[in-house]
Amino acid sequence: MIDLLPVLVPLPVLLPLIGAGIALILSKHTRTQNIVSIAILVAVMIIATLILFGVDTHGPQVVAIGGWQPPAGIVLVADRLSSLMLIVSSLVTLCVLVYALSQDANDDSNETPISVFNPSYLVLCAGIANSFLAGDLFNLYVGFEMFLVASYVLLTLGATAERIRAGVTYVIISLVSSVIFLAAIGIIYAACGTVNMAQLSERISDLPADVQMILHVLLLLGFGIKAAIFPLSFWLPDSYPTAPAPVTAVFAGLLTKVGIYAIIRTETLLFAESSLRVPLLIAAGLTMLVGIFGAIAQSEIKRIVSFTLVSHIGYMLFGVALGTSFGLSAAIYYTVHHIIVQTALFLAIGLVEMRGGSTSTRSLGGLMVLSPVITIIFFIPALNLSGIPPFSGFIGKVALFLAGFDDHAWLPTVLIVAGTVTSLLTLYVIGRTFNLAFWRDPADVEEPNEDLVEEFTDRKKTLLAGKKWTSQIGVPPAMVVATSVVVIASVVLTVAAEPLWDMSNRAAENLSTPIDYVTNVLGGEES
Repeated sequence: MIDLLPVLVPLPVLLPLIGAGIALILSKHTRTQNIVSIAILVAVMIIATLILFGVDTHGPQVVAIGGWQPPAGIVLVADRLSSLMLIVSSLVTLCVLVYALSQDANDDSNETPISVFNPSYLVLCAGIANSFLAGDLFNLYVGFEMFLVASYVLLTLGATAERIRAGVTYVIISLVSSVIFLAAIGIIYAACGTVNMAQLSERISDLPADVQMILHVLLLLGFGIKAAIFPLSFWLPDSYPTAPAPVTAVFAGLLTKVGIYAIIRTETLLFAESSLRVPLLIAAGLTMLVGIFGAIAQSEIKRIVSFTLVSHIGYMLFGVALGTSFGLSAAIYYTVHHIIVQTALFLAIGLVEMRGGSTSTRSLGGLMVLSPVITIIFFIPALNLSGIPPFSGFIGKVALFLAGFDDHAWLPTVLIVAGTVTSLLTLYVIGRTFNLAFWRDPADVEEPNEDLVEEFTDRKKTLLAGKKWTSQIGVPPAMVVATSVVVIASVVLTVAAEPLWDMSNRAAENLSTPIDYVTNVLGGEES
């Protein structure tokens, strides 16, 4: 295993890029293109699993690209954190791909044309993997640009006016973030003579305090926009809901978490003695509250869940800002939880939209009667997001709150109160949404859907007559299966909470002692 690991590390980046090229060549052969795309992501998930077990057993693996050793060369680094993020992202991207291909096969609107979707999606997957494995800041920037360029295409699929407007906003905000990050990289290189993160961890501390502060703030601004941290989160609720359901799901599940991942690296490796702990804690609390208050004001389910996405980013930032091993463990656990649960919710919302013809609570009703399967698929991750025990959302929040109490300071205590309020308001918003869209009679809605009303009325008459009623799912089975796999994975996070927490603990311990990371990278093996 130990000899094989260095060979496996680059493959999660390389295979999707090769697959994207093959997908372009096969653009006129949809079935073959689909098979190749799925096979590539299955292979990536298997490889990610092997890397995680190998790294957990044998320690971090460092691969010098092209044989150029660090700090001069580009390195890919697989440690416990990056490997854990890699395996979770591979599961999510595979399930979303199956969902998207099934939707396209059953959708005449051509929202996700396969000839365009598959290569763009695979480039997105490669960029995400490269971001997690990057051992230097410039390669991290390259990973960001890979998935951002692909995301521009995916966000505007279908070329509706609404999507083009949202795409323009997304592009402008992303370019601002990229420019800030690139400027920070340039200044860092000028000040330190390297962009290798392991070497930077040794050199940045020798810089004057004001220079360190400028570099720290620039990196946090760039990553904060990508992670949608308040007040840099205004773009997200207007951008994500306009995209096709599978695109929204992978964006919500993964892209913001790449920003959180970059912040974790920044705070633990480059600025371990952070002087911005208090501002980060304040930003975390405001992100929680502003996001959930925004959700309360919405009537469209995609926008509701988009605002809850923003609010729950605050929980992850809370754990990181605490700066303790316990806080990092809780933040890592909650990040894994949120990737899976948020993806499951957006996929479920896609099923709701296909079955009910809308995602507005002004038009939906009676889905519990009309489609019990979709109701269950939506209900489980919704409860999990709300933090209802014994789900992983509850476990993650309790861990974060305990980490805050361990800090014995007043500001983390305020954050615990803010987190509790956010959790209760999330439960209120989710409960209200479920009541309106699934429970009430569709004839009582503000903008009734005549087809739903008629079907619901027929169902009631059939039940009152004592006749058997066969409920129709109303969506392609493959979409239901793909969503169900992600929902089951969210339940597994609860059942397997102990091993996941142990892994998060071990990852946090590695982050809390960056000397191990530095030693492995600067003494890395040649690929």
